[in-house]
Amino acid sequence: MVPQSIGCQILEIVSELEGTVFSLDLFEKQVGDEIITLLQNGRKFEECNDTNELESFHQAASRLGISSSRAALTERRALKKVIERARMEEDKRKESIVAYLLHLMRKYSKLFRSEVSDDDSQGSTPCSPTVLGSLEDGGSGGSGCAFERQLSKLNSFNFKPNIRRSGQIPLPPEELRCPISLQLMYEPVVIASGQTYERICIEKWFSDGHDTCPKTQQKLPHLSLTPNYCVKGLIASWCEQNGVPIPDAPQESLDLNYWRLALSASETANSRSMDNVGSCNFKEAKVVSLEKSGTIKEVEVNESENESQCPQEEVSEINVLERYQEFLSVLNEEENLMESCKVVEQIRLLLKDDAEARIFMGANGFVEGLLRFLESAVREGNAMAQEIGAMALFNLAVNNNRNKELMLAAGVIRLLESMISNSNAHEAATALYLNLSCLEQAKSIIGSSKAVLFLVQLLGHETDAQCKLDALHTLYNLSTDHSNILNLLSAGIVNHLQSLVVSGDHTWTEKSITVLINLTSSETAKEEMVSASDLITGLASVLDAGKPIEQEQAVSCLLLLCNGNEKCSQIVLQEGVIPALVSMSVNGTTRGREMSQRLLMLFREQRQRD
Repeated sequence: MVPQSIGCQILEIVSELEGTVFSLDLFEKQVGDEIITLLQNGRKFEECNDTNELESFHQAASRLGISSSRAALTERRALKKVIERARMEEDKRKESIVAYLLHLMRKYSKLFRSEVSDDDSQGSTPCSPTVLGSLEDGGSGGSGCAFERQLSKLNSFNFKPNIRRSGQIPLPPEELRCPISLQLMYEPVVIASGQTYERICIEKWFSDGHDTCPKTQQKLPHLSLTPNYCVKGLIASWCEQNGVPIPDAPQESLDLNYWRLALSASETANSRSMDNVGSCNFKEAKVVSLEKSGTIKEVEVNESENESQCPQEEVSEINVLERYQEFLSVLNEEENLMESCKVVEQIRLLLKDDAEARIFMGANGFVEGLLRFLESAVREGNAMAQEIGAMALFNLAVNNNRNKELMLAAGVIRLLESMISNSNAHEAATALYLNLSCLEQAKSIIGSSKAVLFLVQLLGHETDAQCKLDALHTLYNLSTDHSNILNLLSAGIVNHLQSLVVSGDHTWTEKSITVLINLTSSETAKEEMVSASDLITGLASVLDAGKPIEQEQAVSCLLLLCNGNEKCSQIVLQEGVIPALVSMSVNGTTRGREMSQRLLMLFREQRQRD
């Protein structure tokens, strides 16, 4: 038995403990908030560094008292245990945050000074070498200095040539990867927010009850999916340029980033836009990725390079920079068009598959130089030089919105108008229009220019198939901006799209109907489409004999036209579409089944009212 006096004291202590509120240390809370913000802003488990990420990690490490390689090693071991516990508890949110922090610990481990030798006395994975060797900064010092040196390097980043080593698999640009699966997309589709996703991934997101955009968290007015042919074309082009097989089916690990987006949906922290300014290579960095099951997998990346660059690479970088400066001098000073043409062709080839060259050239006056060259080519009426100049600008703008913005500011649209009016270099001009139309702010500028009539007329010409496809894709991009629709209608786009639909050529059918779907956002366009002599007949024919994806688009278009328009419904019913719709409601694609059932229901409701 416990004496009564001691028992009373115990009860007092228990009562006091029950009323105690344990608050999180303010510094630790700030660290957690910053790591979550990085994760929400799309930071991925890859070998890419930027100043925002490094600075946030520096502050986190300082606040947590991690100032040496031994402290970092202890912290990594503790984080591993937290991850294991989170897995057992099936707490995906906690697992994602801690896994990302562990990834940062490994990624920047060289920025901690080493207190002991590189061999860990406890037999664990050796501590990463001190920053002295890996970052080419002499002298000794604490981790704070190492961080400051690294931040200084990243802030002064200008250009580092992209020297690809044999066997290295190129990473697809972010624009070509699904934000959910992080994989190169097989069937990219656009949702109402304007974001592009892999079809199967976004369908799963919607089927789980979400009505928001996974990336922006914007509430969506509708859940319609529209194929993004522009991105699909860019994926095919990127694969061809980099020797990567074009995806012929969705990737297996499609749930890779699903839980991370679900985490973003549940958080309210504001997003910051973060510009990627460059990359640094680290030896034996560990990249943390997620498998489909949600478990975390560690991939050891062993670089065979020395701590510092070998002399041959340094010489190569210097030579590349000198070569680029020579190119720029020719663009700025050479008056002979044919001599400049040779240099522009070399620039075009260099830019074809080198993203860092695009960054460097865009930031160092090449946009203006290439536009001056193209202007000279247009003035002299040299079609070959115009084609080379336009394609060099095309390559400079690929996956680089900053360069697109520079081109717009420098007057590229005005120059293209002169080009399409005075030469036959239509293919190159159309390709450049397509690339620029991927930029949101460019759509209204292109849509109010002579480009609209030029692109629409290309649909009716016996021109190169690729040129016609580029024109159709560009018109699709322009049609996503509601302010362009009246100009598109004035250019006669409905009649040209009708001709492509009724032609029965599968090359154009689906893409043409997709543009028509975008046009239905305008009542004026819907009236014109209903009044078009053969359009409804063509769409009905697609329901009967089209491919499944074409049928899906056709029934979606008909549903939009018939909704609230009994006259259109009567015209559609006269085409005898009921058997095809019934068949689609059973055998069509997932979305095709849904759309056909809705259209049948609409017809039934109208019949009951009559």
